[in-house]
Amino acid sequence: MTTTRPAPAHDRAHKPLPVPALVAMACTGFIVIMTETLPAGLLPQLAAGLDVSEGSAGQLVSAYAIGTVIAAIPAITLTRGIRRKPLLLTGLSGFLVANAVTAISPSLVIALIARFAAGAFSGLLWGMLAGYARRIAAPEHAGRALAIAMTGTPIALSVGTPLGAWLGSTVGWRWSFAAMSLLSIVVMAGAKFLVPDAPGQTAGTRAPLGRVLGISGVATILAVVFVWMLAHNLLYTYITSYLQQMRLSLRPDLTLLVFGVAALVGIWITGVFIDRALRRLTIASVILFIAAGALLIAAQHATVPVLLAVVLWGLAFGGSATQLQTAMGEAAGANGDAANAMLTTSFNLAIFAGGAAGAVIVEGVGASALPMWMIALALLALITVGLGRRAAFPAGR
Repeated sequence: MTTTRPAPAHDRAHKPLPVPALVAMACTGFIVIMTETLPAGLLPQLAAGLDVSEGSAGQLVSAYAIGTVIAAIPAITLTRGIRRKPLLLTGLSGFLVANAVTAISPSLVIALIARFAAGAFSGLLWGMLAGYARRIAAPEHAGRALAIAMTGTPIALSVGTPLGAWLGSTVGWRWSFAAMSLLSIVVMAGAKFLVPDAPGQTAGTRAPLGRVLGISGVATILAVVFVWMLAHNLLYTYITSYLQQMRLSLRPDLTLLVFGVAALVGIWITGVFIDRALRRLTIASVILFIAAGALLIAAQHATVPVLLAVVLWGLAFGGSATQLQTAMGEAAGANGDAANAMLTTSFNLAIFAGGAAGAVIVEGVGASALPMWMIALALLALITVGLGRRAAFPAGR
């Protein structure tokens, strides 16, 4: 079997963006995110099909997240020296098998094991995709390459998950997971022929994880990831509760569609400016996030202002992953994959915390308080970005 060798850096500098390869990576991200969120739209069908309560079926989402948190850092640590393309295909194979097992699971226990395994492969793929996308592009286009590779996330959130829920309610939830396995086969074929290979990290440049965490800027970026994504997940996780308590005539699926389309625009804007204005772009995104929360507070029960706030929220969130992963890649240098595995862990811990803290807020003071907490956390993220002007979010970028 022959393996495509990566072009030397001086050759890549004179080549256009490898768009087909980056689209294949975006499709990989689509599979990862849609697999993660699919059970949320199919809880009644999953509960009936597995003969459990909806609360028990909801643990299929938790099992995936736990797998990601536990596996991300060890998976990347153990595979730092492996060539990237075989590793990408291995990760996609994991999703092929995990979704197929979920589709034919006779019991909740088997489904939970399959979901945990899918989460583990998610940790592997998220830990390597950012560095891989940046590595196959010319250095001056690394940020734009990452922006293209990240487009699968908002598409999965805005279109993929509702489509999977519709398919599950029409022909059965098992077919939704089977479709994800079939899509994995298609993406694997595309990746094999379209994505160039890249070497793993050489042994001499692999810093221990403790030392990676100690690299100037890395801890600051991880802090921004956690507080900013916690602010996002508080509202995103409980958007249905918020719309209901505010008595808004907005369907959750329509609201998330608007959010997803705005997020795509946010990614496009990020792709245009990230290679020359990373710091300003990140600050602008967090400020826009705060503005969305303020508008939600001011809007009260008015539908149009709330939709406008959702648009601002989507614009702010759309490019956030690309901005944070670009900052991490530049701060960590050769150890970017290990640092991005930490970023993935921080991101998923924020998802956990958002679900837990959001439940306390919604059941305590009510969902109407979520925008206030969203603003407070985003302000903390903005201050942290501001303090990271030396290494995390340098002024020159």
